[in-house]
Amino acid sequence: MFQRHHYQHFSTRMKEQRKFIQMLSGPRQVGKTTLVNQLWKETKLPWHFVSADGVTNTNTQWIEQQWNTAREKLKTEEAPEVILAIDEIQKIGNWSEMVKKLWDEDTRFERPIKVILLGSSRLLLQQGLTESLAGRFESTYMGHWSFQEMKNTFGWNAKQFAWFGGYPGPASMIVDEPRWKKYLDDSLIESSISKDILMLTRVDKPALMRKLFELGCAYSGQILSFSKMLGQLHDAGNTTTLSHYLNLLDTAGLLGGIEKFSAEKLTQRGSSPKFQVHNTALISAQDGHSFEEITTKPERWGRIVESAIGAHLLNHSLTERFNLYYWRHRNDEVDFVMERKGTLIALEVKSGTRANRSGLDTFEKKFKPKKTFLIGAGGMPWEEFLLTDPGQLF
Repeated sequence: MFQRHHYQHFSTRMKEQRKFIQMLSGPRQVGKTTLVNQLWKETKLPWHFVSADGVTNTNTQWIEQQWNTAREKLKTEEAPEVILAIDEIQKIGNWSEMVKKLWDEDTRFERPIKVILLGSSRLLLQQGLTESLAGRFESTYMGHWSFQEMKNTFGWNAKQFAWFGGYPGPASMIVDEPRWKKYLDDSLIESSISKDILMLTRVDKPALMRKLFELGCAYSGQILSFSKMLGQLHDAGNTTTLSHYLNLLDTAGLLGGIEKFSAEKLTQRGSSPKFQVHNTALISAQDGHSFEEITTKPERWGRIVESAIGAHLLNHSLTERFNLYYWRHRNDEVDFVMERKGTLIALEVKSGTRANRSGLDTFEKKFKPKKTFLIGAGGMPWEEFLLTDPGQLF
């Protein structure tokens, strides 16, 4: 059975009295559809499950047709309730306005139809939710699989997780690493960029965005200014365009740009971003080294470990609602700063053999965080930290 902490949470919501539209979002191939199918098998209510993948962008009437099918099921099967689930909803333009119209009709006529909407673009889903469906929905975000989940399901160790990441679908392919890498490139990376970004959002320079993604994966865990990025990319774009493209990649669950922590919000927004992949598989798929080779190269392996810690924190920041930053002042640096409602936690990752707390000590004196953590040499083993729930540290 599909075992994730999201399942019990989502199942409980669906069994409650019909109050809200349930929105389930997250990157490609993390198990959203599997979760809904598992719920489908458990419940004894009539279901109507469809996908908008392939439906014409302007065809909002398709949503109404599916909704009417669910209404007919309610009549013909004489059930107390019926569940309507629509996958990839964000692929239909103005979807939220049609959903609002139909949901309000059912509310007015007291039709007991429970609605689940699934999608893989956080940006487009959130726009629709906040613009048209305010007060009518509950949202659940499913991030990439954690080390705990990959360990429990596939028996992976920490090194395997750090290199092969948290995609459950191709987990059995890692015995044939070239095949695994090709699958990641073709079925995950290319599909996410082409279908979740380029087909749904205006991107004037798609080649630039693809190069930005490749650069970000190569430099994951490192700070790079937008002006330096332009130099690396050899493109006549501008920093605003790069910032926008990085945001699109982030909302697709691919590549984020962590901001520098500062007491001044404007300083944070104007800072050079620290690249951070959402899943370390995105690095490995494009790296010429194999798993066996990379673990014999201490400096490069250290970057993989730091990116695995960063991805762990980034995914939990989305599900547990805390902000994630880095901090740097002169020669002092802290790899990650977690912030929730003014409470700070600072974390430094040391993959070598020598521990250095100078950055943490300076940050502690300046900002008085609730806790500081040294992960790796001289501190908590990085393998152990990947099994923790960062949200519980507050």
